Amino acid sequence: MKVKKFVAWDYVVFAGLFLVCASIGVFFAVKERKKKTSKEFLVGGKQMTCGPIAFSLTTSFMSAVTVLGTPSEVYRYGASFVLFFLSYALVIIFTAELFLPVFYRSGITSTYEYLELRFNKIVRLAATLIYILQTMAYLHFTNHLVFFGFTVTGFDLWGSVVATGIVCTFYCTLGGLKAVVWTDAFQMIVMVVGFTTVLIRGTTLNGGSTKVWEVAYEGARLNVFDFDVDPLRRHTFWTIVIGGTFTWLGLYGVNQSTIQRCISCKSEKHAKLALYLNLLGLWAVLVCAVFCGLVMYSHYKSCDPWTAEFISAPDQLMPYFVMDIFSSMPGVPGLFVACAFSGTLSTVAASINALATVTFEDLVKKGFPNLSEKMSTWISKGLCVLYGVLCTLMAAAASLLGGVVQASLSIHGMCGGPMLGLFTLGIVFPCANWKGAMGGLLAGITIAFWAGTGAFIYPAPPTKSVPLQLLTLNCTLANSTKVLTTMPVFWHSVPLLADTWYSLSYLYFSAIGCLGCAITGLLISFITGPNKGEDIPPVLIQPVCNLLCFWSDRLKALLWCGVQHDSREVTPSNLALDTARDGAATASLGNLCQRLTTLTGKNFCPMSHLNLPSVSLKPCPITTKSNMNILISFRVPFKSRK
Repeated sequence: MKVKKFVAWDYVVFAGLFLVCASIGVFFAVKERKKKTSKEFLVGGKQMTCGPIAFSLTTSFMSAVTVLGTPSEVYRYGASFVLFFLSYALVIIFTAELFLPVFYRSGITSTYEYLELRFNKIVRLAATLIYILQTMAYLHFTNHLVFFGFTVTGFDLWGSVVATGIVCTFYCTLGGLKAVVWTDAFQMIVMVVGFTTVLIRGTTLNGGSTKVWEVAYEGARLNVFDFDVDPLRRHTFWTIVIGGTFTWLGLYGVNQSTIQRCISCKSEKHAKLALYLNLLGLWAVLVCAVFCGLVMYSHYKSCDPWTAEFISAPDQLMPYFVMDIFSSMPGVPGLFVACAFSGTLSTVAASINALATVTFEDLVKKGFPNLSEKMSTWISKGLCVLYGVLCTLMAAAASLLGGVVQASLSIHGMCGGPMLGLFTLGIVFPCANWKGAMGGLLAGITIAFWAGTGAFIYPAPPTKSVPLQLLTLNCTLANSTKVLTTMPVFWHSVPLLADTWYSLSYLYFSAIGCLGCAITGLLISFITGPNKGEDIPPVLIQPVCNLLCFWSDRLKALLWCGVQHDSREVTPSNLALDTARDGAATASLGNLCQRLTTLTGKNFCPMSHLNLPSVSLKPCPITTKSNMNILISFRVPFKSRK
């Protein structure tokens, strides 16, 4: 059964998306032409509001992987994917209440700056390199899979790769983070409109929502709650809620792309609100994708295009379905492709901007600390161009790696899990030292890649991941009356470990990487000598024990492990006293500090006028409060406390 290909109107609609995105980049390039600092370019001057940030986060992380992959997952495996709404809720709560406050109050631009403040430069550099490799690998596979999915529409694969790369690089380089965020907001609207159009048309053609629901029930697609605790099962309630939470927390809680947009907000309150509003967007897109999968199953219940070999991969199901139901409506398929490519553009643009930020803050500035603001901005833009070209080339050269959803989440799980464990060590456990952090990161990466690589070489047995029944009773090839049947699958013998460790659900890769990193890091820290809480600035630690021990101040103080969370804010007049007592302090110097920092381009604490013994001045993070006073945190080491 053949379907029609793209026509002129489809290309017009699709081209309109690219034109609007490019125009937004030009608009912000003209509007912000007088603001030439790297901070303006990379984090929007930290003046963004919660609304566009929420849209941006939703669009980037639901992306075309959700548009293509989730309906295909539901079509083949059932609607249990909807349980991710619980995972998303837990992820947003942990991100907003545990990780974000530390990052925002530290005044950092790159999340990996935190690792140097908490541990040392070695840990920061290792995490930066892993993030760059992780992001490039993610774009390498998933973008190619997305482009490949649309080949059934007659859309040119390599043309779409090049067009996406050029447009993303164009508006990222011209407009910076503001262009990325506002383009994402527009793309979110396109994505929702595209999904809604497909749902309405598909439901109408298949007899209404009630009929769709009945067919899905008869086909066992509504068996959502499977409480089997077997970790080898691909999707159960526990693998999705627990494994999915770890996987997405690695994406949201400590990922540069997310945190960079959150810290670009004008206040911590706006940043948290953006995350919670984003949760509503995640739920909306998830529900649309799941229902699209059910409608698609209702439409093809007796003639599965994949089994019948009308398409070459499951990830082409959704584009094939769209071309089928809209064959008599020119231009509408172009709207859906624009919907999916909105997610792709958003993901690529956010990744380019985040990669440029991390490379500039963690690598370039460390090697060349005295760069002027003008030069810093030009280097940042040059990095955007570089990563745009690399992303385009890698997407064009990518090979297939399973389904879109499983491939993307596997990559994030294997890299994001250990990174989540590393940041958890720093933020939650004051006793963790840099040796534990480094050893834990290496252990987590090793364990996660061991499981992930083994699962790729030795796929799980069919009893753990076989799709639900797909029929081809009414399928016939063109010019033939031959009825297609499903061929049996033969499985060769595999090592014993392949049926256990290598058969873990892909959603657990992040969990084992995170736990492996955290446990190993704590063991190494205690063996090599744990950190003393008194030596760690309170802003770098989140006192999670306060929630568990709210009834006892004494117990809370005990679990703080010596970190001075109850220390009062100090002023220059009593700074010496607090420093001598705690070894760390926070001084409110108002506009003077702000002016000096702006003029010098360095975040140094101008405290030379105080008569303090053995003062060593160091760069310090800056946080802006609502009253616009600048709080500068610094450490003053002493040779003696006599």
